[in-house]
Amino acid sequence: MDLGIEGKVALVTAASAGLGFASAKALSEEGCRVAINSHDGSRLDAAVTALDGDPLALTADVTDPDAPAALVASTVERFGGLDILIANAPGPPRARALEATDDALLDAVEANLLTSVRLVRAAVPHMRAAGWGRIVLLTSVAIKEPIPDLAASSAARTGLWAWAKSAAQDLIDDKITLNVLAPGLHDTDRVRALGHTGPTGDPADFGRIAAFLCSVHTGFLSGVALQVDGAGTLGLL
Repeated sequence: MDLGIEGKVALVTAASAGLGFASAKALSEEGCRVAINSHDGSRLDAAVTALDGDPLALTADVTDPDAPAALVASTVERFGGLDILIANAPGPPRARALEATDDALLDAVEANLLTSVRLVRAAVPHMRAAGWGRIVLLTSVAIKEPIPDLAASSAARTGLWAWAKSAAQDLIDDKITLNVLAPGLHDTDRVRALGHTGPTGDPADFGRIAAFLCSVHTGFLSGVALQVDGAGTLGLL
């Protein structure tokens, strides 16, 4: 299927590896002009060489409060606009609910809620000017079924999902969709570092799902949280 996004400009954050990179790779294969971000310059340089086209590498810590606006501005300066945003950020360390300190919870909210909100705020004016946009926020299946030993992540990402649900209503009349992707276990460095075992998904497959949500075919698909977890989530909602 032709996704109809050849030539569109996309920004993908935390994209030097894992699901962020897989999403950027899928968009580049569809002909998008892609900017990718990471705090690790050496990993970012390696990732850029694996993308199609002439990607833009933006080294920054996306969780720095000033970084989202700067990343959007750099993307627009290079490519002349911004049509697609895939917002991703590093996840917090393990902790059960009663073990999570105030600082750990605040760090999680900063990284896994406010970072995405800031990115959306910075991106939306450019999409409104173009009369078209696609926004995908990468979260976790924890927004559907909390993960006991990732309590800070579960709390912050669920808050982002609640915010996104409202924001999607504010954007649909502008022909901008906003959806959430909630991955389960995939074969990434993050999952391996957390010590998870058992079946895992292929990041490349996840990336293609993200790219589809950014396609011209999804103009009436908005405000959705889609888990990509190999039927691992047991909840009905």
